[in-house]
Amino acid sequence: MTATNPRIVTVRQNILKANDHTAAENRATFAAAGVRAINLASSPGAGKTALLERTLRDLAGQVSMAVAVGDLATENDAARLRQHGAQAEQIVTGTICHLDAAMVQAVLPRFDLAGLEVLFLENVGNLVCPSSYDLGEAARAVLISTTEGEDKPLKYPTMFNTADVVVITKMDLADAVGFDQDLCRENIDRARPGVPVIELSSRSGVGLDAWFAFVRGEGA
Repeated sequence: MTATNPRIVTVRQNILKANDHTAAENRATFAAAGVRAINLASSPGAGKTALLERTLRDLAGQVSMAVAVGDLATENDAARLRQHGAQAEQIVTGTICHLDAAMVQAVLPRFDLAGLEVLFLENVGNLVCPSSYDLGEAARAVLISTTEGEDKPLKYPTMFNTADVVVITKMDLADAVGFDQDLCRENIDRARPGVPVIELSSRSGVGLDAWFAFVRGEGA
């Protein structure tokens, strides 16, 4: 162990402590406004934005929703989501590979929280860094697509161990890519025993009823 290691650990602990304090403030803000905040995490390309597009479209007029979108660069995802009539605010993180509670807190004044029921926090595509940062959410959904392989929960156990629900996306491609559904579920259960799992396809609509129930806070 080098002499610098303890200082690195201390700095990280201080950062996370400050983040947790801000996250608690966010959680109190959401609770006071009656907003269910849902943190969506996944690797890049797992289908977070596609699932949000389908959710905004299908639940329009039933649930009042908005999205805060985290990306390293561009406002492409926010622009996609606005096409479905919902407010979407982009958080450009630059070189930071995750959202943190302060970033979320900074964007909240752009939303009329009193008029919202659900605020989605679409995290940066990454299965490592976001696991450590509480955003003040009510629930965390971790997505894995059938095209990624069944071993993602074993490779990134910390991320999956923070999930309130695991969503397996792109089920319409499962047969084409040789996805082993049972093995994936087994690996998810090894990383997060007992966590609810939703299998769905944003394209075909399979499994969306269970996802919509989770969005409403009715469970998976």
